Amino acid sequence: MRMFLCGEWHDRPEKITVTNPFNGTVVDTVPKGTAADVGKALETLVAGAALMRNMAAYDRSRILRKAAVLMLEREKDLGRTISLEEGKILGEGVFEASRARETIDVSADEARRLDSEVVPLDGAPGARGKFGFTLRVPCGIVAAITPFNFPLNLVAHKVGPAIAAGNAVIVKPASDTPLSALRLVEILLEAGLPPQAIACITGAGGEIGNAICTDKRVRKISFTGSFEVGEAICKMAGVKKVTMELGSNSPVIVMDDADLDKASAMVAASGFANAGQVCISAQRILTTGKVYGNFLDALKPRVSGLTTGDQLAEATKMGPMIRERDAVRVENWVNEAVAAGASLVTGGKRRGTIYEPTILADVAPSMRVSCEELFGPAVAVTSVGDIDEAIKLANSTNYGLSASIFTRDIERAMRFAREVDSGNLHINWGTQWRADLMPYGGLKDSGLGKEGPKYAIREMSEEKMVVFHLNT
Repeated sequence: MRMFLCGEWHDRPEKITVTNPFNGTVVDTVPKGTAADVGKALETLVAGAALMRNMAAYDRSRILRKAAVLMLEREKDLGRTISLEEGKILGEGVFEASRARETIDVSADEARRLDSEVVPLDGAPGARGKFGFTLRVPCGIVAAITPFNFPLNLVAHKVGPAIAAGNAVIVKPASDTPLSALRLVEILLEAGLPPQAIACITGAGGEIGNAICTDKRVRKISFTGSFEVGEAICKMAGVKKVTMELGSNSPVIVMDDADLDKASAMVAASGFANAGQVCISAQRILTTGKVYGNFLDALKPRVSGLTTGDQLAEATKMGPMIRERDAVRVENWVNEAVAAGASLVTGGKRRGTIYEPTILADVAPSMRVSCEELFGPAVAVTSVGDIDEAIKLANSTNYGLSASIFTRDIERAMRFAREVDSGNLHINWGTQWRADLMPYGGLKDSGLGKEGPKYAIREMSEEKMVVFHLNT
């Protein structure tokens, strides 16, 4: 595939090879863009931003709605592209395609809901005869820097609201998974988006990302990825608006009154979907001593029954990790925990990019599999005495993106909601759940700002205050 900038599709002699993580076969190639390509793209996007700013909200909504229709028609093909380049099983790929279509559709709704507010200035002393209201206007150029793990929906979560708010947008997709983003650009252009209003540049993250983040023509950066890269972007960005969706090591609290069948089913779903490569994957399972053994007994068959292999095969329940070095990292962390006294309940073996779904028990909170972000198919189970200890351990991290509790006690549930420092809190469900229209974002080192089309539009627009000084 080619990359898109300056209103046209472009190729380059130097290529990036996109491979199937399961077997290493070549899926496609994309151009290796450069910082010079970013500069050229931004020249055109400046004009595109002016065009989008003057486009009626109705027309922006209509473009997004047509794009959503086209995405529905191509859902299976988009899902297969996601699975081929990223490694998630085909069912998860098609589900992501459906979610991305919904994200674009909700963005179309929100494009028509951009509103202003009358400010009651006469409530201020000496403000008689003053009439004030706000105006919300586009930022200008929005940069969307996206990760490999949801190569279509997380692009949609940035591009959809950017267009809805009346911006131009430059997309830098992950080098491992650029094809889904390029497919979305094709669809948006077919739906009527002005070619000057979007660019998608493929290439090395350091060169392309640095060029985007340091350019003053970019007013807003929306990034999803690791804390380390997010922190570096914030330092480079200068005076820009930023949204940062960063890492996590999500805790799940299982109390002694929990429904263990449901808790084990949700931990298995939340911990191992997409081979655990989800920022809100269940990682730290904090289980009260009274049900510790029973919970492990309920969880083990659910996890050991997850068949691994070719992500396109119908029988496969968990596909490969994105790169072999990531599977090696998970292997090392698990082995390190076992050497330090943790118990291997199931899993623990690697074949290339496949790492078996793994349960570790008797995990000390100081072990790396508990206190850092694993981002792989393993859960670390730790025994706790009561709700006080569980909340303390849940908060004993720099992260705060998603957390959950299983309990039938409403008092415990409300304590959890009030006291656990996390942007997303789930009662009697796993951590890996997100409705694409809800406000989504983290606390602490898990990020800044909110996603979800309605909330992202606020982040991708500017507010002006207008005051009429009337004669009275």
